[in-house]
Amino acid sequence: MALIKRRWTFVLLIVAGLVVLYAVTRLTNLTKLPIFTDEAIYIRWSQIGSRDANWRFISLVDGKQPLFTWIMMVFLRVIADPLLAGRLVSVLAGAMTTVGMWLTAQELFKSKKIAIAASLLYILIPFGLMYDRMALYDSLSGALSIWSLYLSILLVRRVHLDVALLLGMSLGLGMLNKTSGFLSLYMLPGTLLLFDWTKQNRFKRLLTWIGLAFVAAIISALMYSILRLSPLFAMIGQKDTVFIYSFKEWLGHPFNFLLGNLQGLFDWAIGYLSWPVFIATILTGLSLWKWPREKLLLLGWWFAPFFALAMTGRVLYPRFILFMTLPLMILAGAAVAWIWDRFARSVWRWVLLLLLFGGSLYTDYYIITNPLYAPIPYADAGQYIDDWPSGWGISEVNALLLAESQKGNVTVYTDGTFGLLPYAIEIYLVDKPTMTIRGLYPIPAEIPKEIEKEARDHPTYIVFNQVQKIPDWPLTFIAQYQKGKRGDMQLRLYRVVPPSL
Repeated sequence: MALIKRRWTFVLLIVAGLVVLYAVTRLTNLTKLPIFTDEAIYIRWSQIGSRDANWRFISLVDGKQPLFTWIMMVFLRVIADPLLAGRLVSVLAGAMTTVGMWLTAQELFKSKKIAIAASLLYILIPFGLMYDRMALYDSLSGALSIWSLYLSILLVRRVHLDVALLLGMSLGLGMLNKTSGFLSLYMLPGTLLLFDWTKQNRFKRLLTWIGLAFVAAIISALMYSILRLSPLFAMIGQKDTVFIYSFKEWLGHPFNFLLGNLQGLFDWAIGYLSWPVFIATILTGLSLWKWPREKLLLLGWWFAPFFALAMTGRVLYPRFILFMTLPLMILAGAAVAWIWDRFARSVWRWVLLLLLFGGSLYTDYYIITNPLYAPIPYADAGQYIDDWPSGWGISEVNALLLAESQKGNVTVYTDGTFGLLPYAIEIYLVDKPTMTIRGLYPIPAEIPKEIEKEARDHPTYIVFNQVQKIPDWPLTFIAQYQKGKRGDMQLRLYRVVPPSL
């Protein structure tokens, strides 16, 4: 009894340590990385939807499922800073993922060491850290994906109705968040790898599993059908074809982009996982003399959507594969547990663990303390740090405009009507009665008469972000802010010179 008590005390201490580590890594300097274009869009949608019930499905305007924005609507009601509110949704989703990693690893391998290692890896690997700190859909997609995997494993092993009901809800939420949520349903038959064919009444149990899987699918379809209440439902299919080739298009060039896409996806996966972790993952997955079916399931749950995305992807970003790499982290957790046991009384335990975690810890340090120099894959560094989608200078411009609006009426124009500008300004200043925010696109060669009229009446500003060649307008330079480490990319603020009478 005393031994059991000590074991549970140890487990509780480990859990407490993971909770503290997760909170420190996710909440420290949470808003240090400036707002990103897509974050501004989702936050603005959530603001609008939270204030007007008619716009609860506003994300469908751009073909995006609404679950992430629905959750953010709640956070925006209780948290003053919109960016903080949006990113806290992802922090919460990442916490769900951490728990899901523990439960999935425990259910597969019946090992608390592997469960602890898998959760720890998710907390420390930069992939999860990066997206748990951003107001994007992908952290929530990862959480719902790993919980769907966990419940799918429970269903095939226990064949219970209550599990099927929970699985149906998890699948439905995944579909309501992102189209990739359908993959968890499509891959459900793969969990039959774990079906116990040695038990009595195996064919009856198999038929029962098929029936329960059908129940889960029906529940998820009914949940997804909520979106049909909006006349904008068809926009989802149109938006998907921006990123994924339609079947008809794919048939015209089935393998033309496969190798290039695979190379890019592997580069991103390895870039975020690190070579040591990726190698440990693959070696563990291929060591089929122990837990062969469990390992094959995890490898398949990673590679099936990974390969499908490479086959059909038109426009790809690293965040698309975050949820796909979660099974790899569980396999890496098994590798960590093996190292821990195999080299129990050797310095090699710590050497190998440092080799596995060293690169991640280095990247984590910069993501948290100075994202400008975080060594993340360039495809993400360009978007979030060094190019026009990153929001360097937004907070400073907002502060200046807020100060001006407190003196009287102010109008600000932005070089764009959708995206970082004007949304990154609107989410903070749209409620100020003396502030008028207007998007302008395209930027004409000559200053519009309307802008001249406003400049004559009250202070009028224009912010250039995508436009780097400033038009020959009567402008007074106010400030400029460099985009990350790029000296050739600036966000610039000008005041319009009122025309002489």
